[in-house]
Amino acid sequence: MKRILTLLLAVLVPVTLCLAQEEQKKPEAAAPAAKESVSLPTLDQILDKFTESSGGKAAIEKITSRYVKGTFEIPSMGASGTVEIYAKAPSKSYTLIDVPGFGMIQQGYDGTVAWEDNPMTGPRDLAGSELAARKRDVDFYRELHFKELYPQMVVKGKEKVGEREAYLVEATPAEGKPEKMFFDAENGLLIRFDAERESPQGVALLETYLEDYRDVDGVKTPFTIRQVNPTFSMTIKFGELKNNIEIDDSKFAKPKPPEPAAAPKQP
Repeated sequence: MKRILTLLLAVLVPVTLCLAQEEQKKPEAAAPAAKESVSLPTLDQILDKFTESSGGKAAIEKITSRYVKGTFEIPSMGASGTVEIYAKAPSKSYTLIDVPGFGMIQQGYDGTVAWEDNPMTGPRDLAGSELAARKRDVDFYRELHFKELYPQMVVKGKEKVGEREAYLVEATPAEGKPEKMFFDAENGLLIRFDAERESPQGVALLETYLEDYRDVDGVKTPFTIRQVNPTFSMTIKFGELKNNIEIDDSKFAKPKPPEPAAAPKQP
């Protein structure tokens, strides 16, 4: 159980900071792509519509920091807990996850060092593909930087996500495996994101669904997120969100190890 908790929670950060679409009905697995009778939109058309539907570039860039607080639940395991996330432009992030019976999980990125501390692995720095993925995930203006974060993006077709028609874009980063983004064909917003993430406990391939979207300061933001893999499902619900708050940079720094206890004085 502890291994699975760590594996699933290791990919919490990327989904909590995404922008999203209007409220959707509960999505189902994507159906096989159907043949198109009309030509697909171009990548630029899809990304431009996504930006405008999310609130527009100007509204997005007015937000320079964010704090969210909520809960998560993994029903099949009877696991639940709380989540707090602090984020600051251009790419600083700190996440605190409290899992009763398991312990505290901390994840951070100060713009240079990405780190994590949890009861299973202890404190550690991220490296390699895990570090590259974390840098992409915590880009504060990620939705405006898709082309920079994913040098290769290809419109692959049109598929169903639940009851919604969506354009599937395959996005390949400079380092890492291709990821899939599903943009609502009607309103232009991102409704599903599939990505593979590594951790010391293994590789997790998750489908992420964005739900219960609300307009906050002119930008659409998800308040419910579901992460699904073939075995487990995790639901994250946010009850509090504040933009443009003061966050000291020390919040994102890797915690210093405790100083060793002083040796007892000899009589």
